[in-house]
Amino acid sequence: MALKRHGFVRRRRAVGFTQESLAEAMNVERSTVSRWESGKVSPQPYIRPRLAAVLCVSVEELSDLLAVTPEAEVPSTERTRYAMQNPSRVDLVVVAELRDGMQTLAERYDRMPSTTLLAQAGRHAGQVAFLAEEAPAGRVQREMRVLQADSATFMGQLVWDASQRHDHSTARSYYAQSLEVGRHLRDRTAEGHALLRTCYVALYGANDYREALDLALETARTTRYTSHVVTGLAMLHAAEAHAFLGEGRECERALAGAERHLDQANSADAAHELLSPTHFGRLAGSCYLTLGDYRKAQRLLEDTAVGLQDRRKSRAIVLGNLSLCWIRAGDLDAALVAFMDAVDELQGTRGGGAMNIIFRAARELRAWRSEPAVQEAQDRLMALMEAA
Repeated sequence: MALKRHGFVRRRRAVGFTQESLAEAMNVERSTVSRWESGKVSPQPYIRPRLAAVLCVSVEELSDLLAVTPEAEVPSTERTRYAMQNPSRVDLVVVAELRDGMQTLAERYDRMPSTTLLAQAGRHAGQVAFLAEEAPAGRVQREMRVLQADSATFMGQLVWDASQRHDHSTARSYYAQSLEVGRHLRDRTAEGHALLRTCYVALYGANDYREALDLALETARTTRYTSHVVTGLAMLHAAEAHAFLGEGRECERALAGAERHLDQANSADAAHELLSPTHFGRLAGSCYLTLGDYRKAQRLLEDTAVGLQDRRKSRAIVLGNLSLCWIRAGDLDAALVAFMDAVDELQGTRGGGAMNIIFRAARELRAWRSEPAVQEAQDRLMALMEAA
């Protein structure tokens, strides 16, 4: 794939410039801007201070934006290509290579828009599904089936996020595939993960909190003896469903149960990679925000945001919730700081969950719409959307 200055392009769009309007602001030809973005040429040193000012970044930040990087494909090894041509020869080495490929995609998920990953992830999922059908019976086929379940779950996650959490049916269909494979293998952890992802659609997409609660509790029952990670995450989302339903006492009990399970999680858990140190704070903060305990929510969300510097989609969600927390507590200055930070994170990731929360915060900021700082914040969000 051709090299390109992706960071520079995103920044140009984020501040509301087309190639033509940026060229006009810089008194250069549009083709010059195009060559800057393609990486064919670089802005001359004398023009960089003005370019940085126009893009509202420092000269040092501009240098980072001008780094030329490829949107790398997940590499396909010679061994994997051979297995695709001779599927009966697939072995555990190929399984490991395919799992590494999916892990690479998963690591990119929280740093970039899901739409940019869909094609690669779809090709990868297709390879996995094909080889899972053709693999020789025994351990190799079982491992391929487990990977197939994980791959289908990841595809559902990607599709849902890319659709801004609107395409519930496609996401659910992928999770149903994963659930079917997990049950066929009697793999409680894979089964529970698919149920948990289905719970997310009910909780954050359909806003069906009773269904979400039922799915979260079913997940916890499924994985209670096989995965403290999945069980703990299920209890966290059960707590959030209780919070949405106004059931504060039940929410507190679910949070306590989640904390007990997550404290027992270790690297031997098959779902250990799903857990991050910030999970509890992120979900508990959201619970207390919903329940109206803004002081407790603010403390949890602020601490969590600090720990999420490398996970931009998750951090944008936390900052969006933190903004809502300050809005509802009546602290406009703090709300705007969190809101602008959330928009900054949203700029490079376009995460569906964060998008919904940040627009909710923007609506609640209308109570102060006569304030210039609020108008500026909302204009910035609109410019970001128009540049998408």
